[in-house]
Amino acid sequence: MVKQSTMKIKLKLSLLILTLFIQFSCKDWLELIPQEGLIREEFWKAKEDVEAVIMGTYASFASMDEQLFKYGEMRGDLVKGDVNQSNDERKIMESSIYSDNWLCSWENFYKVINYCNEVIQFAPEVQQNDNTFTDYLMYGYLSEAYFLRSLSYFYLVRIFKDVPLVLEPTLTDATDVYLPKTDGDEILDYIKADLEQARNWATVNGYITIAENKGRATKASIDALLADIALWNFDYEACITHIQNIEVSGKYSLLPSNKWFEIFNPGNTLEGIFEFQFNESLNQSNSLYDLTRENSYNYDPSEYADELFSKATNSEELVRGEDASIKKIGEADYIIWKYVGRVADGETVRPGGDQRSANWIVYRYADALLMKAEALSQLGRYQEALDILTEIRRERGIDVTEEPGNNAAEYEDAILEERARELAFEGKRWFDLMRMGRRNNFSRKSKLIEKMVKNVPSTQKRILQTKLTNPLSWYLPIYKAELERNKNLVQNPYYNF
Repeated sequence: MVKQSTMKIKLKLSLLILTLFIQFSCKDWLELIPQEGLIREEFWKAKEDVEAVIMGTYASFASMDEQLFKYGEMRGDLVKGDVNQSNDERKIMESSIYSDNWLCSWENFYKVINYCNEVIQFAPEVQQNDNTFTDYLMYGYLSEAYFLRSLSYFYLVRIFKDVPLVLEPTLTDATDVYLPKTDGDEILDYIKADLEQARNWATVNGYITIAENKGRATKASIDALLADIALWNFDYEACITHIQNIEVSGKYSLLPSNKWFEIFNPGNTLEGIFEFQFNESLNQSNSLYDLTRENSYNYDPSEYADELFSKATNSEELVRGEDASIKKIGEADYIIWKYVGRVADGETVRPGGDQRSANWIVYRYADALLMKAEALSQLGRYQEALDILTEIRRERGIDVTEEPGNNAAEYEDAILEERARELAFEGKRWFDLMRMGRRNNFSRKSKLIEKMVKNVPSTQKRILQTKLTNPLSWYLPIYKAELERNKNLVQNPYYNF
């Protein structure tokens, strides 16, 4: 639908299959999506039309859960491919990447962006026609659109580096939008300004249901995204400030150890800040159950993940370890359990009607606290960072946290390991490693390379090490079809061959 920088698109709001997990009535936060064939003159008449497109945007983004998992985990050190993994995915894990690889397509992100652009452009016009469309409601919808557009661009910048910055919807067949790339840092500056404005309009927790307060944009979700962007940009003071906003709200807390698995089943806990919602009984199914269940043979825990979680190698991880994050199914053979299990026993799988109902968690409180700890440690505020690590580990049933050392690099290693333990398989790991590799003018690039080569056969390690020496190889190339359609695009430098 939206290759905004490359395609002609007529303003037709296609019928969407909503894939959000919400326990809701028909007049709750998801309404009917506009029917196939509606054009601008027939739509955008009432506040319900704006609401419908916002809900469709959440649905569209939620349908990307499998992609978000792969982009965040494939090139990290916590997963390995199995026999049913596609050839294109395997090539990305081995950094044998070409521009015809389907995972280099950014189409789905720009589809989300186009929905957001439509809301941002047309919501004020709708308000002129609908006197029941209050400022409070309109600016609330706008805050959601800005959040979702900004989240899309943050993914794009981390995956591709420089991408087209599209800020208006593509409306008619007569509209040709062939934009060149914008520098990724400029895009992040732009969306930060958007988010700061949107935060003023966003609710704290003013939606009707818990699922809405966890599944729609709030001040806390905007703060979490701003903190993530700040950490990516190594603006540590700003990161700390944004996380403190979440802390002082008093709306979020770490779950005790006996409740930890509830983060994944049923989800929407006190830890949840923003989660894409799924409910299979309402025909709103995720992709992660089929990607990680026993006998799927797609993605398994890596040897490093086994070290972190298996009872044989780490007996202290009783809460997040074997039977919780992973499950043993044979000798040295494990599967990912977070999206499969009903409880943390390694035995009880989700029942048939609930198998594909695990939410995709974008931000939760433990993630936010670990971002703050990382920022604090990089500022030399080691005791404060250690206090956060200790707090999280105690809540997870681990009483002692040894001081990592009196320097930022050792704290960085300790915090990244804690993030691996806490956030394994949640689409965070590759971006965490990229952040480490980029920090301080790539001073720890060798550490990232060391972690990335663990999951490849020994015969490929030297080749992979050579490729990864160039940080531009950490980003994906622009999809070949995009380059053919849009002559204003140029290939990412590493892939000019």
